[in-house]
Amino acid sequence: MYSFVNVMSEKPTENTSQNNWQSLPETRFWENMHIPLWLLKDTCWMLEWRWLGITMVIPTVLMALYILFKSRGYNEFYINLAICFWITANSYWMCSEFFGFVEYKNYAGIPFVMGMISVSIYYIKQAKSKSV
Repeated sequence: MYSFVNVMSEKPTENTSQNNWQSLPETRFWENMHIPLWLLKDTCWMLEWRWLGITMVIPTVLMALYILFKSRGYNEFYINLAICFWITANSYWMCSEFFGFVEYKNYAGIPFVMGMISVSIYYIKQAKSKSV
């Protein structure tokens, strides 16, 4: 547990923030673990398995937040932030259908737009770093 806390509290240095987030050893593992959770949640939504779908929101969002936290200090933070916004919007939309408040599902557009803003920030930062 102590080593996990130390790893979680480490911040990238100035030089590492320029490095590719994908080159970190555990990055791929957690991203690959996240995909099946997301797919299972959406599959439950498609099959209208309400309680399993709602239950899958918790590990899916927690994994996205973990990846977001680990990517702080890297440009990919903004992509991971967009993914968190996307999953939030997607989960809200799913719950609005499951619980019958479909008239409010358009509010899911707010985190979708926030995700697009996050992605835009990522690409603007990428373009600036390449032009320097």
